[in-house]
Amino acid sequence: MVSEKIQWLKNFAVSELNNDILPFWRSKAVDGQNGGFYGEISHHMQVVNQAPKGLILHARILWTFSAAYAYTKKPEDLKLAERAYKYLCDHFFDSEHGGYFWSVTFDGKPLDTKKQIYAQAFTIYGFSEYYKITKDNGALLRATELFNLIEKHSFDTELNGYIDAFAQDWGEMSDIRLSVKDMNEKKTMNTHLHIVEAYANLYTIWKNDVLADKIENLVRIFLDIIISSSDYHLNLFFDEKWNNKSTVVSYGHDIEAGWLIHESALIHGSESLIKEVEGIVPKITRAALEGLSEIGGLYHEADRTGKHADYELEWWPQAEALVGLINTYQLTGEQKFVDIAYNIGTFTQKYMIDSKSGEWYYRIDKNGEPIESYVKAGFWKCPYHNGRACMELIKRIEELK
Repeated sequence: MVSEKIQWLKNFAVSELNNDILPFWRSKAVDGQNGGFYGEISHHMQVVNQAPKGLILHARILWTFSAAYAYTKKPEDLKLAERAYKYLCDHFFDSEHGGYFWSVTFDGKPLDTKKQIYAQAFTIYGFSEYYKITKDNGALLRATELFNLIEKHSFDTELNGYIDAFAQDWGEMSDIRLSVKDMNEKKTMNTHLHIVEAYANLYTIWKNDVLADKIENLVRIFLDIIISSSDYHLNLFFDEKWNNKSTVVSYGHDIEAGWLIHESALIHGSESLIKEVEGIVPKITRAALEGLSEIGGLYHEADRTGKHADYELEWWPQAEALVGLINTYQLTGEQKFVDIAYNIGTFTQKYMIDSKSGEWYYRIDKNGEPIESYVKAGFWKCPYHNGRACMELIKRIEELK
């Protein structure tokens, strides 16, 4: 029998998914004039009609509504998944060089044509989920072709790991940063995390031996290189030879990585790998909880050297914390992880959810006030983190009964 706090978390997840997150994206984000989904909606719910459209946003919407349809069985969710899939194929696909453009114009013309591996991985993630609900062999073919492209161009056969980005023709680029906030380094935690996430999802529908080996290798990269053996935070940026170049800690990525690496190992199926991962996940979770704020949420990031700390709170670390904490509770049986998840859930309900316009605020300050310069929907702001968190909580809590 589940506790009151666990039951509250499930009720919260059911309500948020069905009454807030999915309805918002169904009704507010569809670009009926130019196709696909709007590139940007402001904090004050103003559609930026000519905003560029991002690959990450559309791939994440594809994943979200594919997963949502499996849960809701609502035709409108299938329709939105189909819409996202078609737009990706028709406007983001590079028919000359393969892969998918980083962005297109508001009316669907190629804009930034680079091949950011992080975004290619999310495209695999979306295609794989779409195949699960449609059995569309075209989606599976696109996912496997993209897997082969990543392995051909991005995988470092000499030093292991994946290079972050390439030009349209898959040639080298001088600036391969995922965003202006990031360091311009060849290998990053963030890209590797979302490659293994995508590869694991692909493996659920495509039992390929090479893919299995790649998943195991990626999990090993986290265990042996990316997770710090001294404090169990993730190291974020590396040069080509895997020299760590950053002292920053990202609390949201810590907690997200813990459960995603665990899930990837479970999908892979190696008992020894699963055992090793399950031994380290609680340590990663405890390290991430160093970022808990006074008002209950998870701070953005800090520097190990003490030179800076970002005391603002974004929507996605709260979502990932809910899953990571319940996953750690499932592994350890320790009630404190439920207690903290409950606190983050009530914090999210009080401070992070926009009860007037719908969805979650992008960022709030340390006092819980929304920061209006951040968008409600856009290149990075999507239904993937919080939508997935709700679906994961529902599934996991039902398994506890």
